[in-house]
Formats: sequence, C-alpha cells, structure tokens
Amino acid sequence: MEFTKRHINRFLLLKLPSAYFTGVRLHQITEQSAVVKVRHRWINQNPFRSLYYGVQSMAAELSTGVLVMKKIYTSGKPVSMLVTSQNALFTKKARGLIMFTCDQADLIDTALQKTIETGEGQLIRLKSKGVDEKGEQVSAFEFEWSIKLKSKSNK
Repeated sequence: MEFTKRHINRFLLLKLPSAYFTGVRLHQITEQSAVVKVRHRWINQNPFRSLYYGVQSMAAELSTGVLVMKKIYTSGKPVSMLVTSQNALFTKKARGLIMFTCDQADLIDTALQKTIETGEGQLIRLKSKGVDEKGEQVSAFEFEWSIKLKSKSNK
C-alpha cells in the first residue's frame, strides 16, 4: 500500500468506515509526522454540540497508527501491531476543524529496529495532540502500541 493521503483515506472507507463517515481524514504524512483532520458536524457531535470523544479518539489513533503502519511497511518485515492501552485528556470543547498531530516517528524507528534485531515485542507510547483552528488544544491522547514479529503460523 502506498502511504499517500488518497490511499490512506480510501483505506479508511474500506476498512474503517465509521471513521470515514464521521469525517476523519489523513491530512498529511511525512517520515516524521502525521496529521489527521476532522470537522465538527452533525454526524459526529455529542449532545453538547461539540465533537464526540469517540471521533476524536479515532482521529488521534489514526495519527499515531498510520506512522506505525508506514514504518512497518518500509521495514519490509512481517510485524504485527495492536493498541494495548489509551489515555485521553479533554481540555476544551472541540468545534470547527480539529487537527490531530503525532510527530514521534523516531520512537517507532527505535522500537521497530529493536524488535527486528531481538525478535522480542516492543511497546511504544505515542502522543497525539488535537488543536482547533485557533491553535488551542482541545484534547491530548496517548496510545500504547505493541509491535512484534509475526510467527510463521500467523502471517
């Protein structure tokens, strides 16, 4: 799979339709960071007229997960990935366009190299910060990703 906005957003439609239909979209991906956007709309709001926390979580998770996916793909090794825990902090009502950014690709590189060299699974804690159009933080997420080499029986 190519790691372009178009390919990842098509992936969302096919594999994560709840994220796609609530407006979660990859905005930008580089070797070091990923930015995911979502706009507060009727379909993704909570009863308090702001972005539902579950939608924020999907966007934040994608900003971390797409970096892990890209690094695994680039390595050429059969590595599995799974979220093992998540923490979130909500600091302001999320209204308008919200951008979630993860810029911790260096942590992924280190953990991936170690799991390939040693064969042992690794845990990576990646952060994603959601900001509104004014640049004010609305939420902050931390996802713990587990990565490990796939065995021949579960490829």
